[in-house]
Amino acid sequence: MAESVQPVIPSSDSSTSWTIVILKLIALMGLVYLFILSIVLLGGTFKLFGKGFAEAMFHATSNPIVGLMIGVLATAIIQSSSTTTSIVVGLVASGVLSVESSIPMVMGANIGTSVTNTIVAMGSISRRDEFRRAFCGSMLHDFFNVCSVVVLLPLQISFNLIGRSAEVIEGIFAGFGGMTFASPLGAVTKPVAMAIIHMTSDSAWLSAAIAFVLLFVGLRYIVKLLKSMVLSRVEHFFQQYIFRTPILSFVLGAVVTAMVQSSSITTSIIVPLIGAGVLRVDQIYPYLLGANVGTTITAFLASFATGSHHAISVAFAHLVFNIYGIAIFWPLKCIPIWLARKMAELTQKSKLIPILYIVVVFFILPGVILLIAD
Repeated sequence: MAESVQPVIPSSDSSTSWTIVILKLIALMGLVYLFILSIVLLGGTFKLFGKGFAEAMFHATSNPIVGLMIGVLATAIIQSSSTTTSIVVGLVASGVLSVESSIPMVMGANIGTSVTNTIVAMGSISRRDEFRRAFCGSMLHDFFNVCSVVVLLPLQISFNLIGRSAEVIEGIFAGFGGMTFASPLGAVTKPVAMAIIHMTSDSAWLSAAIAFVLLFVGLRYIVKLLKSMVLSRVEHFFQQYIFRTPILSFVLGAVVTAMVQSSSITTSIIVPLIGAGVLRVDQIYPYLLGANVGTTITAFLASFATGSHHAISVAFAHLVFNIYGIAIFWPLKCIPIWLARKMAELTQKSKLIPILYIVVVFFILPGVILLIAD
């Protein structure tokens, strides 16, 4: 007796999965628009503060050490270098900051963002050996950023090395018409930004508050959404495929960070793997360098929204700073790795040391320097 052939019924789970993906993509486009709108609104808002405000900002940030500490403290508080650099881009686009005075802030943001993975390492503090490994891995990101600043900030102060390099690259791209796609972004956001400003009766402070809220909300949920769409698909590849070669690790760090727009997330998710002994610090080093490159995508997105060549130069400065740092400290990786290991060894003497490190380096020291400078 012949068996009856059952019709193939499409899986409802498959259609539901595609529906969720499509809804997430629509939400992502809305959030990106919100983020771009916040940058355009921020630029328009700072123009309302007038010439006196701009002069005060120029004076306050003319000291590069002050600019560096502002970047460290602001990023440590909000735990997002993307947010800090986006605000800096908005300030430059509006003429409140110069490109040269904004570069130390961007450097400081690179240092400040490493506080997140250092805090993540604290989750293993009750397990001695695991904590030593995890803290060493988190400190590796810290020390790469600090070493880069120690070498490059004096060169920036003396020769405007990063600023000049960024302006040259921006000029090359502009010469080839590389910035022409910025105008459509402005066309769909500027009228809305101007409408919001008029709704506040041209109140600079109220408009600024709205811009900051839109910026934080937009970036926060872009990161959350992209994290749910991307990281769940790459985490299980880490151990088996990704860390086999340094170049592969570097590319993954850059690509995944660019996709989720948060180096804090992509560097933090590997800290438990280091703590568990699954990965070694020398394996993850290229990945951390790639994450530093990938995180610059947010500044580019913000700068293109403004259409300002100076703002785009700041985005290139962020990228150039990280490239110079990588060019120096990838060959000299023994320096940040040695420093990270020594710092991890100190944590074995007292559990107060890592806590003091976080509080002093990321909050007290920048705060005290800013107070003294003021």
